[in-house]
Order: sequence, then structure tokens, then C-alpha cells
Amino acid sequence: MVLFALGLMFSIAFHEAGHFWWARKFGMRVPQFMVGFGPTIYSRRRGETEYGVKAVPLGGYIRIVGMIPPAEENESKRATRMRSFIAEVRGAALDDVRPSDGDRVFYKKPWWQRVIVMFAGPFHNLVLAVVFFTVVLVGFGIPEITTTIARVPDCVLPAGAVTAGADDPCAVPITPEGQRCEEGAAGCALPARSPAAEAGLRPGDTILAIDGDPVSQETDVGWDEVQEAIRTSAGQPLELTVERDGRERELTVTPTENLAYLSDDGETTGIVGFVGISPADRDVRQSITEVPGHLGRIVVTSVQRLAEIPERIPQLFRATFLGEERDPLGPIGVVGVSRISGDVFAFEEFSVGQKIGYFIQLLAGMNMVLFLFNLLPIYPLDGGHVAGALYEKARSSVARVRGRPDPGPFDIARLMPVAYAVAGVFLALSLLLLVADIVNPIRFG
Repeated sequence: MVLFALGLMFSIAFHEAGHFWWARKFGMRVPQFMVGFGPTIYSRRRGETEYGVKAVPLGGYIRIVGMIPPAEENESKRATRMRSFIAEVRGAALDDVRPSDGDRVFYKKPWWQRVIVMFAGPFHNLVLAVVFFTVVLVGFGIPEITTTIARVPDCVLPAGAVTAGADDPCAVPITPEGQRCEEGAAGCALPARSPAAEAGLRPGDTILAIDGDPVSQETDVGWDEVQEAIRTSAGQPLELTVERDGRERELTVTPTENLAYLSDDGETTGIVGFVGISPADRDVRQSITEVPGHLGRIVVTSVQRLAEIPERIPQLFRATFLGEERDPLGPIGVVGVSRISGDVFAFEEFSVGQKIGYFIQLLAGMNMVLFLFNLLPIYPLDGGHVAGALYEKARSSVARVRGRPDPGPFDIARLMPVAYAVAGVFLALSLLLLVADIVNPIRFG
């Protein structure tokens, strides 16, 4: 967990360094560069900038003077609670501006410079994500399914059986749908012995052929062939050629009909042939040419997960306060990810290399999410500032075409009520995730 916290702080600092470097390059004055929130633990001033670390490592910021422009001349002077609030925010931001700053303030810079400054932070997270994922894919490899058997259960349980988590599910009577029942009742019986166990299959056996047809030993491909043969052969004997302890053996197994999951999301089930074996996997290093394709799939998956967050909040609430089982694909906070990293390092079946690779993959995934999340066009996120600058450019271009004067900087202060509302939602979600990760965490393994 300590290593993950350090990795998180480095990722945050690198994000802020993106903003900072380009802001300084374009001549903006940056009085503060801070990693974390809350009380300051350490700070040091170099030149015109104070660098420091704060107590809560859940974010960071750099302070660029002039982020909010002065009020427009034609702005209404009629007093309302909202206008008073905006005026207070604007005044606080302009208090940082010195007479000597001149054109060094943010709002006086060209729109494209402001876009680069605000985009640079998330872009640095993307750079880290690409580097980390490349290291994992090329240096450590990713798990791919083999034709070697990892597990042979003693009995057959239908998909979704309520007894699956029992100490000995094979000793608990169930209905064909997987519900608990009283032994002796109609349709109630102990789970049938698995065909794999009856046939004598063992963990470590490698399937070489089925009914005399060779099975591909290419990762992922071979197991697909095994799975297809079993699922389409309910009630029909299959002759398996397996390798065990360096010698080939012939075993006969007859798949039984069973209710099984047919989709990765666990929502589609169907009656198929079932033997009761699970495949082992091994880490396979990828070629550098495979990296772009993997990164593309990771980006698509990450976008899908972000888009699903609102619809998964109710389940997260129930798991936090009503004792419902936590959705492993639901949102997870920093504390939850750090706990998973601790679980990984404590997992005895992983080698040191696998633990390091998984840890780097966690950091890579976190940086990818930071990149995508911060580019949401919502103020006060970086994407909101980028959207504001692009809108300002579009508004200026339209005015020029129409022969009208340039309307000037986009007054982002008017979005402060939205910013506070968004910040409130993010804070509430962060607190919910914090509680959930403590009382009902997602665990590894």
C-alpha cells in the first residue's frame, strides 16, 4: 500500500508538472506547485514558485495567476445572490494578480496556449499509462489461457448456484436451478460428480487431442477448441489425449448437460455440455507491435467503465450500507486499489515478477483513468478549461466573420456555480467509495 501511495503521488506530480512546464514556457506566473490537499507537510520556495507536499495525497494543483478574467464591461450590476457569489470568486482570483504581471496572467494568453497548458496535465498521465502498459506487455507479459488444466472440481454446480461459496458445495443438496433444498424432496439431490473427476483428469494435465484431432497449443486458441468440443457434446463420450508427467494418456470423458454462463458479463446462460475443468494460464510477453492494439482495447474499456459509473452507483450504495455483495466491475477508490495492490504482494501463488507486473499494471490503469477523467468537458476539470478556450476561439471566429469586435476572454467565472456543484458530486462519490473500500472492499484472488 505504501508503494501504491508513492506511485499515486508520483503520477499526480507528473500530471501537475505538465501544466507547470508549459505555463512557465508561455511566460505565465505560477506561484504554487502542490502535491496533495490539506495541511502543508513540506514546502520550499525556488524563484517565484513555492513547491510543496500536503497531507492528503489524493490530488494536487498548480496555481496560475489570472485563471479568471475581470468582469466584462457590459455585465449587469443588479445585485443577486448568484452575481455576488461570482464576484467574490472573481475577486479572490484577481487578488493574486500583481501590477507587474502584465501579460503573464492566464486569461491574456492566446487560446491555443491555454489549451496546451490545460491539456498537458492529462497528457502526462497518458504518457505514464503508455510507458507502464508497454513495460508490462513487453517486459512481463499478460496472462493467456493454455490447454493445461488448473482445477478439477469434485461435482457439477449450475451457473449461479447459491451454494457455490459453501465450504463443501458438493455436500449441500440443491435443485437443478442451484437453489438450496431439503434432501429427499422432489427435484432435490446432491450435485452430481463431475465428469472430469470420474474420467480421472487431474490438475496439470495438458490436453493434446480430442477424438484423435490435435488441439492447438497456441494460447487462447487451444482452449477455445477444447471448450467448443465439450459444449457441443453433451451426453457423447470424448476421447481425450492428455500429457501427464511427460507421458501421454488416453482418457474417456462424457460431458453432462449443465446450466452455464455463455457470456463474460455473466448475464447470459444456457444448457451446454459440461466436464468441469478450468484452464491454467501463463504470462506471455507481447511484441512491441502488439502494444498499440492492446492500448486501444484498454482505452475503449476504460471509457466504457467511466460511462457506466452513474448506473453502478445504486449498487455501490447497497453494497456499502445494506450488505449487498460488491460488484467487482463497479467503481473503486484509491483506498480500494491500494488494498488490491497489497493483496497482490501477499498472494503466495504469484512470483516476484508477476507481483511487480501486476503492480505496474495497476499504476498504468490508474493513469489511463486520470487521463480520460480529467478531459471530461466539465468545469473545474482540465477538460472544462480546454472546452472554455475552444469556445472562446469559436466565438471570436464567428464575431470576425460577422464583422463584429472580438468579445474577449470567455468569462469562466460564470461557471463557478456549476464547478461547485460538480465538486460536491465528486466529493460525495469519493466519500462513498472511501467507506465502501473500507467496509466492503473488492479483494484480489
